Amino acid sequence: MITVGATRVGSTGIFPVVDRTSTPKRDDLDVAVNLEDANVWDRRIAQFWDSNVMPTLLEYIRIPNVSPAYAPDWAETGHMAAAAGLLRDWCEEMLPPGSDLELVQLPGLTPVLLAAVPGTPGCENLGPTLLYGHMDKQPEMTGWREGLGPWEPVIEGDRLYGRGGADDGYSTFSAVAALRLLGEAGVPHPPCIILIEASEESGSSHLPRYIEHLGARIGAPALVVALDSGCADYERLWVTTSLRGLIQVDLKVSMLEVGIHSGASGAVPSTFRILRRLLDRIEDAETGEIRLPELQAEVPAERREQIEALCAELGPMASRYPLIPGARPASDDPVERIIASTWRPALSVTGLGGAPPLAAAGNVLRPFTAAKLSIRLPPTTDAAVAATAVRRALESDPPYGARVEVRVEGAEDGWNAPTEPAWLSEALDSASLSAFGRRSGREGTGGSIPFVGSLARRFPHAAFLVTGVLGPGANAHGPNEFLHLPTARRVTACVGAVLAAQASALSSG
Repeated sequence: MITVGATRVGSTGIFPVVDRTSTPKRDDLDVAVNLEDANVWDRRIAQFWDSNVMPTLLEYIRIPNVSPAYAPDWAETGHMAAAAGLLRDWCEEMLPPGSDLELVQLPGLTPVLLAAVPGTPGCENLGPTLLYGHMDKQPEMTGWREGLGPWEPVIEGDRLYGRGGADDGYSTFSAVAALRLLGEAGVPHPPCIILIEASEESGSSHLPRYIEHLGARIGAPALVVALDSGCADYERLWVTTSLRGLIQVDLKVSMLEVGIHSGASGAVPSTFRILRRLLDRIEDAETGEIRLPELQAEVPAERREQIEALCAELGPMASRYPLIPGARPASDDPVERIIASTWRPALSVTGLGGAPPLAAAGNVLRPFTAAKLSIRLPPTTDAAVAATAVRRALESDPPYGARVEVRVEGAEDGWNAPTEPAWLSEALDSASLSAFGRRSGREGTGGSIPFVGSLARRFPHAAFLVTGVLGPGANAHGPNEFLHLPTARRVTACVGAVLAAQASALSSG
């Protein structure tokens, strides 16, 4: 039995009991907000962020709650529990009256924060909206510039530096703030479920169990709002049209029982050379093209047109990377660069094992070489079929009789957005014009959000809004990650406006 604060504990998890019979603590700001008055609404959002969000967001960044795939001792260190507890305590104070809040933790899994916010009068029976984000973080990484670090928040101008602010700590605060301020303004909104998981950076490995466990609570969403994506610039609301799938593979090649003098090289093939040969079965080293047909997919004409329009508007900014002086991307064509990073498969070696640091590397023929492979898939490729093809290519006929070990850590499908309902398209443009001064934009994303694909399969009739704050230079997963604060506030304003439009559209339809 585990007790955390005021909880009731069952065999399946921890359920904090929150009293929602009284109005939660409010700040001293004017609450007479009318969404038709964009200036008032935007000012209210900004004030709420400054007074109620920022202090807790800074504390959240300080917690090194690295995702379980990179921190096997996550349960022992207590960092994930600390982050979950921090967000739970903030939500207890800030959620609208009448909300239910639960911190759910199934045995052996990272926790999930689940909040249920009732619809306003007249909207109680509308199909619910599910708002999604995550609280787990990528590892520290090296290369942070002087004065910055992963676990110490630093504000420079409009940027909040630190690990996990943009990916994806802001999402909890954005979702709650939008609903809280809609309620205070007396603006109708549908019932909403806020789900914040803690294994997304590990491929959402723990999430399927929670989706099954909480299925009755989640219901059948009419709209899914995922706040874990990116933006092509900070000048408008960007809507993600596609996400790539992902296969994660550990590959190990062994030849010797122990390391031996490198004078044996030539007679005994190096495991690194064997590993290179195996990777050549998957990828053309000269062009980067993936050789396996099971990993390929056609680019839909609509997506190609959207990419061309994006490049026509943003020019070189549409696909800009922090290359070192003299380096160049794989293609000089910005359209081709975006297609390559959103609709084509790609292989990256993200980790190597079996080799000592350079300073400690003697003249030794090493017994094994291991590599962690990250294989991005087109949005419509079947990840399970692709993973089988990768395994078969790596394991068959091992060169020189080497021992080849392949472990597929995860295989997640991508996602191609369904056609937006008319009300949503109109609401996105209206919200973006109000908050940013420009109509909303559309772009595909080269990363993955496994939750979106799995939910789309489970609820094929739901509408989707996938958006986020990871824009140029934000550098999620790498050093110097930052949250662009004005964009976080404006995305919050847009989420609130879309929920209000949803209530109006569904009530009248």
